[in-house]
Amino acid sequence: MPSSAEAHLRPTYPTAKLQQYLRTLSLPSTFPHHGFALDYNELRTLQQHHLSTYPFENLSLHYSTTHIVSLDTDALFEKFVRKECGRGGYCMENNGFFGTVLRSMGYDVTSVGARVCEGVAGGDGGLFGGWAHMVNIITIAGTKYMVDVGFGGNGATSPLPLEPNTIHERIPPGNMRLLHSSIPQHTDPTQRLWLYQARESDTSEWQTQYCFTETEFLPCDYEMMNFWTIQSRTSIFTQAILVAKMVMEDGRLVGTVTMFNGEAKRKVRKEIEERKCCASEEERVRVLREWFGVVLTAEERRGINGLVTELKG
Repeated sequence: MPSSAEAHLRPTYPTAKLQQYLRTLSLPSTFPHHGFALDYNELRTLQQHHLSTYPFENLSLHYSTTHIVSLDTDALFEKFVRKECGRGGYCMENNGFFGTVLRSMGYDVTSVGARVCEGVAGGDGGLFGGWAHMVNIITIAGTKYMVDVGFGGNGATSPLPLEPNTIHERIPPGNMRLLHSSIPQHTDPTQRLWLYQARESDTSEWQTQYCFTETEFLPCDYEMMNFWTIQSRTSIFTQAILVAKMVMEDGRLVGTVTMFNGEAKRKVRKEIEERKCCASEEERVRVLREWFGVVLTAEERRGINGLVTELKG
């Protein structure tokens, strides 16, 4: 039996909740719902079906009465699964929830912190911000894999082994890879972090998205990160509405549906199939429902009144 400290640091979901979550994913009929294989192929299937079911989104900071995000495992289960309203969350919600699911299945899960490249948010492309992102490292038969279901449209789409310079397929024709190096702000060039990079095709330039450590972060670390994210007026999460969801066809990820403030795009196989610019709150709420499957209550919709992100058209 785990000690109370271990249970607090490494929470799990009971079997009933785990089964309820798995039923939401539209998994292949051959996927086991008990007696899990705990191997790479199973992990990859789970990651990709999660990405196409649960969006990356920060709507709780805009469409709510509290504008607060809880990282409590029961609260996350309620939001993701039980409410059945199409909701997901940002990195600490999505990866915290998914990490708990994997731990409940029997996977070896270590949660770590990451620094997002400032170029992702329109800043100086080569520099990195503070610890503001979360990923999970899953160890299978001695091999460590980085698993991320909480970074949005440019995130990893399958478990990445911690091997530098190995190119992996992302959403075709895109690729992804990890590098192992220092970052520009390091005063000690011998320090090393893992850099996650993505590109749209074989001929496109690599774009660094974030870097991450192998040092385990504790729940209290994420509480501090979460507090800054939901309180800072300089955080992009409080200043803009961000939503992204992967598109799956015939069991393969083929594209993304994204929203930035009032603009939504559906992009499949590198081509933008549809674009929608919302001029009013009524229009945006409708697009969230029709494009992302996100259903907001009347009370949640009123929560954005008076915020910088409100559409007043």
